[in-house]
Amino acid sequence: MALVGRVYRIFLRRSSVFALSVFCGVVLFERAFDQGADALFEHLNEGKLWKHIKHKYEDDKQ
Repeated sequence: MALVGRVYRIFLRRSSVFALSVFCGVVLFERAFDQGADALFEHLNEGKLWKHIKHKYEDDKQ
């Protein structure tokens, strides 16, 4: 119960702090989810993306 009381006192007692906590949590979750999804996509498509095969098609004389 001490932990619940501490969380309530820090984050939930004032509406402004609660709203700020929710906003920051959403932003951090979105960034982590986006980076995780990008990493999974690149892992599943290894060798098929342009950055993996562009050396085969680019001209060295540029």
